[in-house]
Order: sequence, then structure tokens, then C-alpha cells
Amino acid sequence: QVQLVESGGGLVQAGGSLRLSCAASGRAFSTYVMAWFRQAPGKERDIVAGLTWSGGTYYADSVKGRFTISRDNVKKTLFLQMNSLKPEDTAVYYCALDSYGVRVGVRTPEYEYWGQGTQVTVSS
Repeated sequence: QVQLVESGGGLVQAGGSLRLSCAASGRAFSTYVMAWFRQAPGKERDIVAGLTWSGGTYYADSVKGRFTISRDNVKKTLFLQMNSLKPEDTAVYYCALDSYGVRVGVRTPEYEYWGQGTQVTVSS
């Protein structure tokens, strides 16, 4: 069983930065695909960024050049550095783990484990 716990969300002004963390426990971490998704009110949960065990990355077009995904395999922690934040980045951000994949999946059913989410609010 895997547990994922996100932290680092909050309220920030447009143009500001936040760093989200996702601490994993329970199973080996380094060989899995990890990703960040987000869900705004009334919208579907969409992928933001993903990272394979070998270092391959995926970014949604809306965050390319502003967000960076990374992981610390020793600490079993996934990060999302978010810079130049915009009001449209406001959402609940979720950490997800895919224990079977070798590439970053962009659909929510591809991930078996999810965190509880952390709210990010960007004011204009």
C-alpha cells in the first residue's frame, strides 16, 4: 500500500511562486511514474506534469517554462516548483503514482494512488 501526502499549497499573488511537495510511504518509490494533476471547481482533473523513474518528463502546455517537476528518491518525495503563477493556476493539486507505467500517462485511470490534494489559490 502507498500513501501520498501533499503539502505546500497556499495563497499567492499573480507572478509569485510556490513549491509543492508529495511525501510517499509504504513501497519502493524510485521505480514508479509520478505526476501532479490539478482540478479547478467545475472542471475535470487534468495532468500538470509527470516524471518517470529514468528522468523523463511531461508538462502540460499551459505550464511549460513555468513549472518544474522533480523527485528525491532517498526522501521519497516528489516536488512541483511553480513560478510565474497565474490566476488560472488556481486549483486543488493532487500527487499521483503509477506503479505499472514506464512513461507518463496523462489520464487519471492510469494512476492507482492519489494524495488528498492541496489548494493553490493565485490572486490577481
